[in-house]
Amino acid sequence: MKQLLNIKLGADPEFFLYDNIKETVISAEGLIGGTKKEPIPISDVGHCIQEDNVMAEFNIPPAIDAVSFSRDIQFVLDYVDDMVGDSISPYIKPSFELDSEYLQTTQSKLFGCEPDMNVWLRARNCKPSSKTNLRTCGGHIHVGYTDPGLESSEAIIKAMDLFLGVPSIVLDTDTRRREMYGKAGAFRFKDYGVEYRTLSNFWIETDELRQWAFNNTIAAIDFVNSDNEISVETGKRIVECINTQNVQLAEELIKEFGINLLNIKENVSIKTQLYR
Repeated sequence: MKQLLNIKLGADPEFFLYDNIKETVISAEGLIGGTKKEPIPISDVGHCIQEDNVMAEFNIPPAIDAVSFSRDIQFVLDYVDDMVGDSISPYIKPSFELDSEYLQTTQSKLFGCEPDMNVWLRARNCKPSSKTNLRTCGGHIHVGYTDPGLESSEAIIKAMDLFLGVPSIVLDTDTRRREMYGKAGAFRFKDYGVEYRTLSNFWIETDELRQWAFNNTIAAIDFVNSDNEISVETGKRIVECINTQNVQLAEELIKEFGINLLNIKENVSIKTQLYR
């Protein structure tokens, strides 16, 4: 396989808004603005915000290093925090069951603007049901590289499942997002490369986690560039680990492949933490 060159990483994470007076998650609809087709630029270099269902979503410009990647995410979180006022805060949590009062609009019932794929099955993933109050936030990572191709992009996604999806089972304490999204190997082809869609937004909460996500993506790219291949048996273990949220199997794969965790399991809480 040809070498992957000129790597740049982007992201389009989602997050909730929390009303500090009502002490609950509220809809972002009407508070953020923008849509998938027409996001709102908040800088002249590629930062944008938009609404997605009841969540806030944002885009960052392509980054070539972990510090810039993390800094650009923090820039948007700070911008939104200032934008929504003192009584509302960004809320970094992968899933939440909202009160029905926020789920009566057409937008709040719209799921999956376009289908994503399963790299292991080479098939489309099923669209989630809108007949629930559960809403979830993704932390999608985009990989751009020179002269992208289907074989290379599929290899990247499989490696990202190993280097990011597997350790996320240890780091991400949420257990509900995979009822709707986040199965192993979820991705979309892009004209600049590929989008990895398995992770929740857990990794955007701290600088350490954001840099971990960047660096482990680069580790996945290096794995592919070193002509490593994931065997059929290892692929089955990766899929089982992610789809069943098997922590023991995750720890076995992490040790076997020397995957970086940065020793942050003990000192990062993502259960109910507010951004502020």
